[in-house]
Amino acid sequence: MTDLEIARSVPHKHIFEVAQSLGIHSDDLIPFGRYKAKIAPTLGERIQNRPLGRYILVTAINPTPLGEGKTTTSIGLSMGLCRLGHRAAVTLRQPSLGPVFGIKGGGTGGGRAQVHPMEDINLHFTGDAHAVSASHNLLSAFVDNHLFHGNTLKVDPKGIRWPRTLGVSDRALRDILLGEETGRRPGKFVITEASEVMAVLALATDHADLRQRLGRILIGLTEGGQMVRAEEFGCAGSMAVLLKDALLPNLVQTLEGTPAFVHAGPFGNIAHGNCSIVSDRLALRCADYVVTEAGFGSDLGAEKFFNIKCRTSGLRPDVGVVVATLRALKLHGGGGIVKSGAPLPPGVTGPNQAALEQGFANLEQHIANVRAHGVPVVVAVNAFKDDSTDELNWVCERALEGGASAAAVSTHWSDGGRGAEELARAVVKVAAQGTQFSPLYEVTSPIKKKIETIATTIYGAAGVSFSPQAERDVELATRLGFDRLPICMAKTPLSLSHDPAVKGRPSGFTVPIQELRILAGAGFLTAVCSGIQLMPGLPKKPAGERIDVDPQSGQIVGLQ
Repeated sequence: MTDLEIARSVPHKHIFEVAQSLGIHSDDLIPFGRYKAKIAPTLGERIQNRPLGRYILVTAINPTPLGEGKTTTSIGLSMGLCRLGHRAAVTLRQPSLGPVFGIKGGGTGGGRAQVHPMEDINLHFTGDAHAVSASHNLLSAFVDNHLFHGNTLKVDPKGIRWPRTLGVSDRALRDILLGEETGRRPGKFVITEASEVMAVLALATDHADLRQRLGRILIGLTEGGQMVRAEEFGCAGSMAVLLKDALLPNLVQTLEGTPAFVHAGPFGNIAHGNCSIVSDRLALRCADYVVTEAGFGSDLGAEKFFNIKCRTSGLRPDVGVVVATLRALKLHGGGGIVKSGAPLPPGVTGPNQAALEQGFANLEQHIANVRAHGVPVVVAVNAFKDDSTDELNWVCERALEGGASAAAVSTHWSDGGRGAEELARAVVKVAAQGTQFSPLYEVTSPIKKKIETIATTIYGAAGVSFSPQAERDVELATRLGFDRLPICMAKTPLSLSHDPAVKGRPSGFTVPIQELRILAGAGFLTAVCSGIQLMPGLPKKPAGERIDVDPQSGQIVGLQ
């Protein structure tokens, strides 16, 4: 059965019943049909004095292009915790239309570890992503309208840093010309999940904070080198209006009825890669255990979770779950070359102890990355159908030697929550041991020092190089007073290094920083490594070619 067929074969609870399992009243919901709802602001006020539950972060090793099941593990773990009698919830990012119609397909899990309704969540859901695009592009329109009507702010057109955004992958829009024949200027599009407005939505703690962050967005510089912010164009209030409902978390359910908060969608490689603070805060007041997923490996989403999201929210993680698969470990051990759209080679999918042992070093680095923040680690070995039991057990044993507090094999994809019970037991045990969480660096450190700390500690690099443009960007950010912001690294997820072709646990390399972007509204600086694009392109055979509407039933087909 396909993921879509599995999802349709399972009976689902009414969203009121799902909410009730967390002590959420129907009056606290704004329903969107039977199976999805937004959480009204009244809930936060009513439960603000409840104790916080345990906070569990799910991250992973560097994946194959197919992904290693981080989302399915998050969903399966939350269901496994419920099966053990705990009140649990999962918090996830919203899927992006780019991957849905591009390379990876949908982002709602798979097999028996999915969130429902998968079709709605993968497509328009409750309209949050569209609201982000509209808010972002409204500001873009106001900026160009200001230039057209005389430019009284004396904005330097060459210094405008604000792009436009689109929710699907389209490489043709990476570089464009704006304006009429006279007064044209270069521009660009970024995908919606790379928009600063999406980052703001995910990090805002309430409507007042959202409004302030939107007003602080840096558009560019005047001819005299002074900052020009969104507030000065007079549209920050309108932007906040477009996002008023989008700030409210979305509640859905897993295939086993476990509550799932799916809200905000910044990518893990080019943005901060985590779901919203407001959804995590609500979930932690309602559940004993909250499982949240950070995008890609510990070198990306988890590092940003620890050093950006947790700084803003004030929340402290209790456990870090690092997902690994035999196929990814063998890839990192030289088991074969993997290309998007091509079948995995036998050296990656079949028995290959030599490659497994060689590639284990990648997992060791990811264990060390989580532990570098004072957070204990549980390794989750996501098992596929034909995986060797001996190899799975070997990884668990080696993980304990490599610094993990516990390790477990999980079969949630095929068995749902039942297949994640062993993992859930391990997480409960380790969570009870306490955490010594602390960020990796002080925000008061110089910009270059913070970037170098991430590169050397988390990636294993020997150092960092800065292009002439990046040097100018660092100087500008420092001059404008943004040098005390945390860093959001934009790099490939396929390697610990900046080069996707370099596997395993490399050393001695230098991370090249191409540019530094000031995201004053979001509250961080984005250091962009060479080769990174903020607007993805479609592959030769996009996933969208498989998606259609059945003319007889009217149902969606081909969505994965």
